[in-house]
Amino acid sequence: MPSDDAGAEASHRDRAVEALRTLVSHPTIAGEGHDPAPFAAFAKDLTDLFPALFATCKTTRIDDAFLIRWPGVSDDPPLVLMAHIDVVPPGAQQDWTHPPFALTDVDGMLYGRGTLDCKGSLVAICTAVDELIRQGVQPRRDVWLSFGSDEEVSGDTAPRAVAVLQERGVEPWFVFDEGGAVVTEAIPGLREPVALVGVTEKGLVDLDLIATGAGGHASMPPKGGATARLARAITRLEDHPAPSSLPQPARDMLARIAPRLTQPARFALTQALKTEPVLARILARIGPETAAMTRTTVAVTRLRAAPARNVLATSATASVNMRVLVGESVEQAIARVRQTINDDDIEIRAVHCDEPSAIAPIDDEAFALIEATTARVLPDAFTAPYIVMAATDARHFQRAWPRCYRFTPFRMTSAQRDSIHSVDERLARDSFLEGIRWYRDLLEHL
Repeated sequence: MPSDDAGAEASHRDRAVEALRTLVSHPTIAGEGHDPAPFAAFAKDLTDLFPALFATCKTTRIDDAFLIRWPGVSDDPPLVLMAHIDVVPPGAQQDWTHPPFALTDVDGMLYGRGTLDCKGSLVAICTAVDELIRQGVQPRRDVWLSFGSDEEVSGDTAPRAVAVLQERGVEPWFVFDEGGAVVTEAIPGLREPVALVGVTEKGLVDLDLIATGAGGHASMPPKGGATARLARAITRLEDHPAPSSLPQPARDMLARIAPRLTQPARFALTQALKTEPVLARILARIGPETAAMTRTTVAVTRLRAAPARNVLATSATASVNMRVLVGESVEQAIARVRQTINDDDIEIRAVHCDEPSAIAPIDDEAFALIEATTARVLPDAFTAPYIVMAATDARHFQRAWPRCYRFTPFRMTSAQRDSIHSVDERLARDSFLEGIRWYRDLLEHL
């Protein structure tokens, strides 16, 4: 017969997975003209699934977003825990092994859009808080939960949450959002899992490159038309990537990793850290992940031109997504694009710009708490700082409060990381439950 404790633990696991199943089922895809019904259904289910949390905490709604205060016992500066409700579209659903909006448990792996990004962490946070409240626990300091609803489209609910907190005079001790993870297969020669905690994130720039031409019938194409000049500009960007360098957080990460590598990688990295420009160039050549650590990246994501196959384009446009390296400015990055293209007839139009974030400290008690929590709950992993390559809602908070950290306490293989924003996004069931324990432990040691 299983013990009462074992039965309670099994019940806890089942409730958490069922909560994730329910919330993944809502296709909460944000953006212009989005369907509000899934967001309304998500909100109702969220409050029903975590009754202790919503009965005890005060909730402020910002459109479809939530800002929730769990009162603490002291006036110490509060903690802010973040996640987001919205997800990216699934793409062609027939490409998924399992339906994207129906959580499927196969061999201990939970498939579904948002399991990693980031309904999994949202449910883990709510489960941890709800359980602690049920057990009569009150945190040492206030805990705010900020769940944005338009992170994937660079919306405004996170900046508005910052404004609400500022209006109420809230000065967080630190802010904690998605970003890093417990990763394996990250660095050749590293056998241990590493908990990568984002201390900053790259800037974000969306540009349109626009070439114009006379148009006309495709049977009489002129030389150097709009599409040809745009293609030449794209090729120049591809052939001339930004120079590589190694920002301080990347150096700090590699310094922590180096002693844990197997030989000869340990010796090679230790020596390479003494000649950082050489190391930056090596990392830029290893692969996309390490290259993104060392330079501003430029990706052409969309192309638009003529309305028909037999029509010459009067205008051809390429959408360019740039991730600006920490230490460089948006203005410098755009200027380099202009210089690289070297074509005054190509219009460069900035659609959206965010500067790289400030760098949160790693030598203070906030980072030490994250590191200690990881050591207790994930004892086989070590902690290292990290530059987040993608944009998160934390960038809006970090403009007001520099001590922002980004970490999702889930284990992710390389294949799982590749599934984020792609098909077959999936989270290991055991890792999901481990993540709940991680959030509980963090909250109990405030």
